[in-house]
Amino acid sequence: MELFIQQLINGLTLGSVYILVGIGLTLVFGILHIPNFAHGALYMLGGYVTFMAMTSLGLHYILGIILSMVVVALIAVLMERGVFHHLRNAPPIHDKIAAIGIMLFLEALVLLVWGSEYRNMNTPYGGTMNLGSITISAQRILIIVVSIAVVLILYWFLKKTMIGASIIAMAQNREGAFLVGINANKVAMMTFAISGALAAIAASLSTPINLLFPAMGHLVIMKAFIIVIIGGMGSIPGAIFGGFLLGITESLGATYISSDYKDLIAFFLLVVIMTWKPKGLFAKEAH
Repeated sequence: MELFIQQLINGLTLGSVYILVGIGLTLVFGILHIPNFAHGALYMLGGYVTFMAMTSLGLHYILGIILSMVVVALIAVLMERGVFHHLRNAPPIHDKIAAIGIMLFLEALVLLVWGSEYRNMNTPYGGTMNLGSITISAQRILIIVVSIAVVLILYWFLKKTMIGASIIAMAQNREGAFLVGINANKVAMMTFAISGALAAIAASLSTPINLLFPAMGHLVIMKAFIIVIIGGMGSIPGAIFGGFLLGITESLGATYISSDYKDLIAFFLLVVIMTWKPKGLFAKEAH
């Protein structure tokens, strides 16, 4: 039972990271219908900006995360304005190709500036906490708590603010949103900014228990796409449920089956759920 609880907490930690990345993907796809393959590169940049803010600028970990959110959000907005905005009337394949191109460019840029070596990010939360006979690292607790807080803040923002209402309106009915005077450009920029900020938070929180390297976004973005598909394309509740489901399943599977097959569990789960519900678990809320 102790081992089960320990792995359940590890699964919640992993799922929290997936949720933050997956919600960003969901927002962009649900509102702008862009499968942003470059999202993994934004995730990677978030980790590097936080790391450099701490090591080069001497900022506290929390301040480093805030700076990373701002920088990556601005980069995401530049992506939308400089690339995706000009492809809004192009054939659908063009934005996919552009996203892959942006991903390769950003990874090459990081390789040029910081090199390919693996780096460790040390934070003030490297200690452990004991809950009875269960030992939990403070960083994992921080990941879970911050992720839940971010999701609640995002929910409040979408439901209680005019900008949030505009984003929801665009997701529900693009033509209707245009007719009532919603500024599509502002909504697109805000959506990309939120998406980039969420990716930066996810990377900044998860890197201290993993490693920092240029290709760190590949596996995470693949898992994020899986939870978006499992939950239902464009569904934020689906991304939240799918993230926790995948994180817990991977953690328990690695413990009770084999860690060699941990990354295959995501694909197995995808096949099973798509066979049962081809449009995703929360397809009714997807647009």
